[in-house]
Amino acid sequence: MIIPISELSEDALYGLVEAFVLQEGTDYGEQEFTLEQKVNHVIVQLKSGQALIEFSELHESVNIIPAQT
Repeated sequence: MIIPISELSEDALYGLVEAFVLQEGTDYGEQEFTLEQKVNHVIVQLKSGQALIEFSELHESVNIIPAQT
């Protein structure tokens, strides 16, 4: 199930994205980004529709996924 970001408070959205960024372990290449920059980048993707928040009822978990084009 896709959760609209409008259903989350700003604090809840930030906390969810921060947890996602901390667990994902992506290498950002030559340029280093702070945690806050990474979180803001993901939030921009969520607000623009490039990424979605997915809740799995089966696993009772939340994940951020790319939007399908």
